[in-house]
Amino acid sequence: MTLDKARSLLKTQADFGGFYNANGAKLILAEVSREHGQAAVDALIRELDLTRIFGFQPGTLFDGSLAGKSDGNTAKGKV
Repeated sequence: MTLDKARSLLKTQADFGGFYNANGAKLILAEVSREHGQAAVDALIRELDLTRIFGFQPGTLFDGSLAGKSDGNTAKGKV
């Protein structure tokens, strides 16, 4: 997935907000991480203000898991 496509998909998820859209955003960020690395994930989190919207912190490792809701305390953690 290109970063432009990921950005577009994440904007849609962020516009709706909520738990289910946070899970969709996690999956998108997991794919970005696999293809482009952690720096790209962190940049998207900052650019799209995903900390405010979903509680995602730069440095969080997204592995594609949907288990659990991010509580905003997952910095340097695994989601």
